[in-house]
Amino acid sequence: MRQRLRAIIKKEFRQVLRNPQTRAMLFIPPLLQLLIFGYAVNMDVNRAKIAWMDEDRSAHSRELLSGFEGSGLFDILATPTSPAEMQDLLDRSQVDGVVRVLPGFAKEIERGHPTEVQILLDGTNSNSAQLVSGYAGQVIGRFTSDLMSQAQREKLVSAGTPVNAAIPRIVAEPRVWFNPDLKSRNYFVPGVIVNIIMLVTLSLTALALVREKEIGTMEQLMVTPIRPVELILGKTLPFVLIGFWDMLLVMAAALVVFHVPFKGNFLLLSLGSFLFILTNLGAGLFISTISKTQQQANMATFLIFQPFMMLSGFSFPIRSMPTPIQYFTYLNPMRYFLEVVRGIYLKGSGMDVLWPNYVALAVFGVTILSISVSRFHKTLE
Repeated sequence: MRQRLRAIIKKEFRQVLRNPQTRAMLFIPPLLQLLIFGYAVNMDVNRAKIAWMDEDRSAHSRELLSGFEGSGLFDILATPTSPAEMQDLLDRSQVDGVVRVLPGFAKEIERGHPTEVQILLDGTNSNSAQLVSGYAGQVIGRFTSDLMSQAQREKLVSAGTPVNAAIPRIVAEPRVWFNPDLKSRNYFVPGVIVNIIMLVTLSLTALALVREKEIGTMEQLMVTPIRPVELILGKTLPFVLIGFWDMLLVMAAALVVFHVPFKGNFLLLSLGSFLFILTNLGAGLFISTISKTQQQANMATFLIFQPFMMLSGFSFPIRSMPTPIQYFTYLNPMRYFLEVVRGIYLKGSGMDVLWPNYVALAVFGVTILSISVSRFHKTLE
């Protein structure tokens, strides 16, 4: 059995490396996704582009402008003088937002009355709009705090209290755990490991088996002394190694090129990858039993991969999805492996935290693979 199994594994590796299509699958998808999610997909807004519309032109409005200029968060690209100019800037997406100081701003401050600063945002990119709104809120919050401190000092002076009397202030000091630089790259790049392992192992497993049926060599294999279980193992074991190869390739590029920190245990990540690969091998076997051509296998792979990726939490948080969809995600193995990868990569989590995800992956892997092997075995017979 060992000799026959070794022979079929060697045959499969030769076929994978000889075929340009499958050989490209080993390198192009990992590198392409890394480049896209490492460079192109960047949700960070380091310096927002805004316009400044001052309709008050007072000392207080100029002081607020200095706060925006000195914050290091904004580039003021335009100073429109009319609503039409302001609207044109937003319509053409030349700025992310407009800060508008309304007439009477300084007078209301001097009277001690509440006043407002209007912030108009380009909402076509909701993430950028939220970040710009938050940045602007910080600057305006500091400006308001300074005004309150100044007013408090003036009251102390008028009451005969020394100027250096203590003025109570509450200062927020945020501390970000796990991703202190708040780089979206650190969030997306580990998820590429999940996408690559599923895409490569699922598609290559399905294509390798369907190809044998399509070109008529499956019948030739079955008349040899190779038993069905040996054929299944010989056809699937190479893709376990290919899945680990792609995982190592992505990890190396993430560390060397993108400097994404790895804080966890490599053995735990390897265990999770193995359990996830089992699930994909089972799904690939299942696709091979319902497909007669490689085109059908490719289409079935796409129909499985795309919804699973969208509902895994890779791009969109699961908690923001509708409640029925959130329950549906519990049937998605990618969800559990993604939590394992991000937990190990960014948090350094151990088995004491991630064990529910490992249990779910083991259940999915054993169940799907067993059902698919049984169905494929019957197909061969």
